[in-house]
Amino acid sequence: MSQPNKKLRENGDGKQIGTHDGTFHCDEALACHLLKRLPQFQDHRVVRTRKPDLLADCDIVVDVGGQYDPATHRYDHHQRSFDETMSSLVPDKPWVTKLSSAGLVYLHFGQEIIANMLGERADKKLCNVVYDKVYQNLIEEIDAIDNGVSQFDGSPRYLVTTNLSSRVGRLNPAWNEEDQDTNERFSKAMEMVGEEFEDRVRYYSQAWWPGRKLVQDALEARHAVDPSGEVILMEQVCPWKEHLFDLEKDMKVDPSIKYVLYADQGGNWRVQCVPVATQSFESRLALPEEWRGVRDEELSKLSGIPGCVFVHASGFIGGNKTREGALLMAQRALQMCR
Repeated sequence: MSQPNKKLRENGDGKQIGTHDGTFHCDEALACHLLKRLPQFQDHRVVRTRKPDLLADCDIVVDVGGQYDPATHRYDHHQRSFDETMSSLVPDKPWVTKLSSAGLVYLHFGQEIIANMLGERADKKLCNVVYDKVYQNLIEEIDAIDNGVSQFDGSPRYLVTTNLSSRVGRLNPAWNEEDQDTNERFSKAMEMVGEEFEDRVRYYSQAWWPGRKLVQDALEARHAVDPSGEVILMEQVCPWKEHLFDLEKDMKVDPSIKYVLYADQGGNWRVQCVPVATQSFESRLALPEEWRGVRDEELSKLSGIPGCVFVHASGFIGGNKTREGALLMAQRALQMCR
């Protein structure tokens, strides 16, 4: 990805990161944390103010000042003229959510931050994959919430109040607290978002990405599991959904996979339905209606398959005591649910 101008602005002592004072939000807390992960900013002091003369002395300013200018390291998104997205600034990226200060800092410095965190493991492909996954699964959410972009049209069925932005918001003093100083609490917010960011980078680089090879191997062996080619067997359980959708496209898998078999922690085997999309609760081919909510011997008698343990009431997953039994459940479901 081409990087915008990253020349440091030599102004004042060059040791200050500026952001606004008062009530703080997740985006500038994360923006400040990300900057302090960089060698050129790690020793900078965070100055929280709205005074133009104090901001002018800062080497870099985020979320305040009414200016977006990478050449002078000004990264605000509140001005009327600002409507930039990841896609508008980096055309090969697909995301069209308006950027907050977190997204702006991540766009300009994220590749460098990820590479520094991954160290010796930081080959270009892995850095790019982790960069994209962290934006898609953390930063974009923060951008959207800060800019008031709804996740969907219409009224939500339920509220989500435990996201990172909400948790950061609750660190602000309550209206009736005697101590209204936000500076110390902003430092706690930076720590909170930093832990979340580190956790996402660690997960996508050390747990999620290595699973891709396991899913690929399972896809290549799918016809040996079942002649239909619609069932895969995972020799080791790992995060598989996103990899499966990506690899189905890359490998031109047709027909699509309907069921994934894997051993659970108790030694039993699961047959899990592939969803229609990675975040969907709807299955491509749910397990038979008559099996749902039935357990153990009753399920074995009903299905004619020994060793059955359960089928979830929604039909998205079932269990059997053996690999052979789980495979039979998948094969029978293929026959019954067409």
